[in-house]
Amino acid sequence: MANIKDVAERAGVSVATVSRVLNGHSPVAATRDRVLAAVAELDYRPNNVARALRTARTGALGLIISDLTNPFFTELADAVEDEARSLGYSLVIGNAGESPQQQDDHIRTLVDRRIDGLMVSSAGTGSPVLREVAAAGTPLVLLDRAVDGLDAPCVRADGRGALVDLAAHLAGLGRRRPAIIVAPAGTRTGTDRLQSFREALRPYGIELPDERVGSSPDLQHTGGRRVMRGFLDLPEPPDAVLATDNLMALGAMDELRARGLRVPDDVALVVYDDVPWFAHTDPPLTAIAQPTRELGRAAVHTLLDRIEGRPAESVLLPARLVPRRSCGEPDAPAPHRAKAPARRRADAPASHGTDAPAPHRAKAPAPHRAEAPAPHRTDASASHRADAPAHHRTTEELAAEEPAAEEPAAAESAPGGAFITAESAPGGASVAEEPASAGGTHRTRDKSSDDTHNERGSA
Repeated sequence: MANIKDVAERAGVSVATVSRVLNGHSPVAATRDRVLAAVAELDYRPNNVARALRTARTGALGLIISDLTNPFFTELADAVEDEARSLGYSLVIGNAGESPQQQDDHIRTLVDRRIDGLMVSSAGTGSPVLREVAAAGTPLVLLDRAVDGLDAPCVRADGRGALVDLAAHLAGLGRRRPAIIVAPAGTRTGTDRLQSFREALRPYGIELPDERVGSSPDLQHTGGRRVMRGFLDLPEPPDAVLATDNLMALGAMDELRARGLRVPDDVALVVYDDVPWFAHTDPPLTAIAQPTRELGRAAVHTLLDRIEGRPAESVLLPARLVPRRSCGEPDAPAPHRAKAPARRRADAPASHGTDAPAPHRAKAPAPHRAEAPAPHRTDASASHRADAPAHHRTTEELAAEEPAAEEPAAAESAPGGAFITAESAPGGASVAEEPASAGGTHRTRDKSSDDTHNERGSA
C-alpha cells in the first residue's frame, strides 16, 4: 500500500507539500494537480484517524436537509455533495423530514462525529439544538432558509426580481385576480414571498386581499389541494394562482382537474420552483427557477471560509421567471411585459423594465384584383418577441461557475431519516458511517451580498 512518501516521490515534491495539498493549503495549482494525480495513480488513502488526532480535523462536512423527498432539496443535496467531494471532503447527510425534533437528533449525531462544519436547511423556524450549536461556535451555514435570531450566514435565492417579472407577466396577460399558496404561517421564506408578490402587483393596480392568500397546513401535495379548494369556493375565485412550492402546486392542479377546470383557460397556475418535468406537463408550467446547483456550491465555500477562520457573509443569488404555457402565454418563450400605470403609490417599489412592446398586428393582405398579372401575396411579418428581463449575479466568482443544471441528479434518501455518507476517496469509493477525506484544495469565494423556495422545497 502506497504511503505519503511514495506520493511525494511520484509527484516530485516534498512530503510537507503533499500534506499541504491534502489539507487544502497548496498555493500553486500546478503543484496541487501533480500531487492529486499521484494520489490517484497510487491509490493512496490518507490515515484519516491519525490526521484527525494531529489536526483536530476529520475532513467531513455535515448537511441537514429539511425534506429529501422534495425534488428541490434532492438536487440541492446533490450539488453540495459534488462540490464537497471536488474539494476533498466527505459529506454526511441527515433528512429532517420537516421535523425539528428529528433535525436536532441529526445535529447531535453529526457533532458527536466531530464533523468540521455543518450546513442546515432548517425545519420550521429553527430548533433548540441548532441554536446551541451556533452559540457554541461550531462552523455553521444556513441553506435556503434563514432563521431569525441565529448568528450564521445564510445562502439562499432572492426571488424579488422574479416576482416583479411575474407581476408584469400576469398583468400583461389580463390576469387581475391573483391568489397565492404559501407555507405554514410563521415561516420566514413564505412571509418574504408573500410580501414581495404583493409589492410587485401594486404598480399595476392589482390587489392581493387576505381571502386570496392561503397558508398550507403543511408543505405537501395535500396542503396545496386543500388551499386551492378554498380558493375555488370563493364567490369570486382567482384567475391566477402562485404556489410557492412544487409539491403544493401538484395538489392545486389535482383540485382543478377534479372540478373539471382547465389550466390556463379557467385558472392560470405558476410554481415557485422549477423541476425538469414541469416543461413536459400539459400545459407546461410557468415557474420561478432557483439556481439550485449554484446555491449548493456557494454553501460549501461559505462553510469552508468559516472553518478556516475567514470572514463569511450571507449569499443571495437571483431566481428567474421561466414563462411556459400555464398562464395563457403565446408561443414566444420570453415573459410578456405590461406597462405599469404612470402614477403609483409612493411606497410601491419601482418596477424596472416593464414597458410592453406594441402588440404585433399582421398586415392585412391587399384585395386580389383580377387584372393584376402578379400572383397574390401577403406581407410576412416579423415575429414578435418580448424582451426578457436581465439578471445580474450576486458574486463575481459564482457568475463564472457553470450554469444551474436543468435536471436534478438523483440523491438517495435513506428511509426514516437515516444518514447517507458520501466519501471523497480517490476512485469514488463510498464508505458508510465513517466520515473520511481524501483531502483536497480549498477554493475561496469572493465575498458578496445581494438581496430572498420551497418551504418544504424552499419554504
